[in-house]
Amino acid sequence: MNVRFLIYKKSIGLVFIALALLWGGVAQGADLEAIRIGNHPDKTRFVLELSEAPSYRVFTLPDPFRIVIDLPRLNWKVPKNKVPKATGAVQALRFGLFEPEVSRIVLDARYPISISSVFLLPPKEGHKHRLVVDITKISKTLYVKSGEQQKKNVSKLPLKMQSQIASNPAPPALLAPSPAKKKRTKKIVVVDAGHGGVDPGATGLSGVQEKKLALDYARSLKTALERSGRYKVVMTRNSDTSLALRQRVEVAQKVEADLFISLHANKHSSSKIKGVSVYSLSENGSDKEAEALALKENKADIIIGFDLSEQSPDVSKILIDLAQRETNNQGKQFANVLVGELKREATMLGRPHRSAGFAVLKSPIIPSVLVELGYMSNKREERLLRSDAHRHKLVVAISRAVDQYFGKLESYNLQ
Repeated sequence: MNVRFLIYKKSIGLVFIALALLWGGVAQGADLEAIRIGNHPDKTRFVLELSEAPSYRVFTLPDPFRIVIDLPRLNWKVPKNKVPKATGAVQALRFGLFEPEVSRIVLDARYPISISSVFLLPPKEGHKHRLVVDITKISKTLYVKSGEQQKKNVSKLPLKMQSQIASNPAPPALLAPSPAKKKRTKKIVVVDAGHGGVDPGATGLSGVQEKKLALDYARSLKTALERSGRYKVVMTRNSDTSLALRQRVEVAQKVEADLFISLHANKHSSSKIKGVSVYSLSENGSDKEAEALALKENKADIIIGFDLSEQSPDVSKILIDLAQRETNNQGKQFANVLVGELKREATMLGRPHRSAGFAVLKSPIIPSVLVELGYMSNKREERLLRSDAHRHKLVVAISRAVDQYFGKLESYNLQ
């Protein structure tokens, strides 16, 4: 699969990001051939021109104000110089895979908005199929009240797709440990590549995106662990797809994982900061920087259309309380082992084992850690992060730590 990112920056400082997907040179799904944004006295009109009439779902999200358009997988065919300028209600646009067969377009709005109409126009006068979304400005109070009704009016995706996509999904069910697990010959490790799809994460000095680095390292770690024959490795994502934080946790709970490892790359305002760090869950961050990092990562759900901030206080408290018991202790034990192995291979951040309230670590039954592989804002470390040799060293170190944690010491060789 060839994945190409087109970044188009206008003089007004807005960035339009388009993700073009080509599968082995053969297009799959409808082609998105044109985008138009028209500013009218009473509305802003957003138009997608496609090679086929699509099923679709359109809804709004608050804080920040956004319009989300979900469609079956699309092939981005819009030339860079044909991406329209921001105008009217639309401040910026993002496009990417939300799920393996679902493309998502997110429109950032300048102010509270309402979807006044959504409709399809058939091919006519040189135009192909057009999906039209009319957007009007409203008060913030009315925006919040109208959200549910808008969703009912414009939801037209098949039921299967509707069940997978929601603007305000319910919090995940709390899973209790099974009283009698079936005996298995292999430990199950879930490897989570951070960010993905419409959420690129941090961007390095060279332009490389965190979501790509995280996926490269996750794939290498999966290969190393499975090569030993002792582990079954499940990836939360194995392509450039958006996943909400709760969905990542649910993947691990569904397979009854024994360990959860989330991989990320960091960024700092100071180009001098560098080093690997490992985070385990804590209700209170070990320092202000850890708290700030957790807040930034937890907001990734807002980018792709989910908002964890609305999770009920009672559920949040239960999740944290459960995680801080035996499961959290096990996570901290693995984090300590992991730091010991990583420092043999790479420069570590000061106090490399830290704790913070990362939503992705909040499974009540699975020991979990989040690894920040290094700083993309440091020139030398970003170059290392992009190198195969450095990735090999870090993956070997993580693999040794997994062995130690499960009490099965054996050297790793990726060659």
